[in-house]
Amino acid sequence: MNIADYLAKTLKLLRQARGWSLSRLAEETGVSKAMLGQIERNESSPTVATLWKIATGLNVPFSTFIAPPENETPHAYDPDKQAMVITPIFPWDEKLHFDLFSITLAPGALSESTPHEKGVIEHVIVISGVLDMCIQGQWKTLTSGQGVRFAGDEAHAYRNSSAQTALFHSLIHYSTEKAASAPAAGGEKPPL
Repeated sequence: MNIADYLAKTLKLLRQARGWSLSRLAEETGVSKAMLGQIERNESSPTVATLWKIATGLNVPFSTFIAPPENETPHAYDPDKQAMVITPIFPWDEKLHFDLFSITLAPGALSESTPHEKGVIEHVIVISGVLDMCIQGQWKTLTSGQGVRFAGDEAHAYRNSSAQTALFHSLIHYSTEKAASAPAAGGEKPPL
């Protein structure tokens, strides 16, 4: 099963496990019913921002949707020119309540993130290149080796205004309430 198939199947399973219709899922996530249906049928690839909205609305870690099928490198990306590519380094950790991602942001790319679920703390560390971050309405420039920690439950944005690809790591620390709805050890999804 490829990543797109995995995403489609996982979304449908999580929705059905809750007994939700596509309309209810749309209400909870802020993503249109039509788009959710297309994702479930594997007719459309969501943007990173859309995938975050879905994970937040379902109250599951982001990596739930990009956990690797056997022998395949997981990733999520914005379909338009792969402006942002996200690869899990350490997917959801049940004991420590975090995901750790390696993210590349193409030159000139901007990714705006809606607030994640309450209590999420995000840590961003630039590995190479230059990354601009908008946190609490203020832009801050980070270069290789610099990092920032902020409340991920507020709107924030990532921008690469340089001519080189930016590479950074993002550790998403979820509140302990996340544990009840997170994937079980071994990548299996709990019955929700």
